[in-house]
Amino acid sequence: MRRITTDCTGCGACAEVCPVKAIHPTGDKYLIVEEECTNCGQCDDICPVEAIETE
Repeated sequence: MRRITTDCTGCGACAEVCPVKAIHPTGDKYLIVEEECTNCGQCDDICPVEAIETE
């Protein structure tokens, strides 16, 4: 599964490209809802600060 680290700048690019809308804003950061994520990796590819890691 993927998770967004504290390096997230809150740009929202990951949420925009998520095909299943599994990424949601939580204040000034974003969160990947594990049950909704299909592990496609599109968020990894678009994140400008590399704040998404695979567990």
